[in-house]
Amino acid sequence: MTPQELADIHAEAFDTPWDEASFSELLRSPEVQVNGDARGFILTRTVLDEAEILTVAVRPSWRRQGLGRAMIEAAIVSSAALGAKQMFLEVAESNGGAIALYQSIGFQTVGLRKNYYKRADGSSEHAKVMVLNFSL
Repeated sequence: MTPQELADIHAEAFDTPWDEASFSELLRSPEVQVNGDARGFILTRTVLDEAEILTVAVRPSWRRQGLGRAMIEAAIVSSAALGAKQMFLEVAESNGGAIALYQSIGFQTVGLRKNYYKRADGSSEHAKVMVLNFSL
């Protein structure tokens, strides 16, 4: 997927999306992996024994059909194959659907980042920090 394709999907999925330049910069890093298609994508970074979900974006018309779960599960497998023993992520406190999905996969809340997400209207929101310890 090109940086522009990623930015287009991200713009549909989030109120403060990342732009093409942000994706171009991330994709230059050999630690960053992207997996997805025109419906959505997941961007992860694996360094040594830790992986991080940088973002998951699913077009609104494809939500609640199992695509996000499938992408996350595939990212877990590929990160473990690269040597990761755990995966981290941040998720907005108000994103109950995503939190429930992550919990159903086995992620647990381990912290809070105050005012982590900046909103288009200038407000901010806390993020839950979640982790999944791999038991492969």
